[in-house]
Amino acid sequence: MVIEWQETLIEKQVTYTLHLNDQIILIENVPTRVNEETGEQFFSPSTLERLQQTILNQQEPDHFVQVPVYNYSNSAA
Repeated sequence: MVIEWQETLIEKQVTYTLHLNDQIILIENVPTRVNEETGEQFFSPSTLERLQQTILNQQEPDHFVQVPVYNYSNSAA
């Protein structure tokens, strides 16, 4: 039995989120291809390389944001 699978990928710019050393790092306007149905993101090798270099080189951020933190186990059902 052959199952045909057809994905529809759209070009988008997203915010890449990384949790590293107790810090949340956001990189905005990252080019990616997104599966319309599942939301899965696919980054090109060159984009991944640039993301790594941005993080490893500890470039000065463009700006900072405050992030609220919620604990799921403490939330009301």
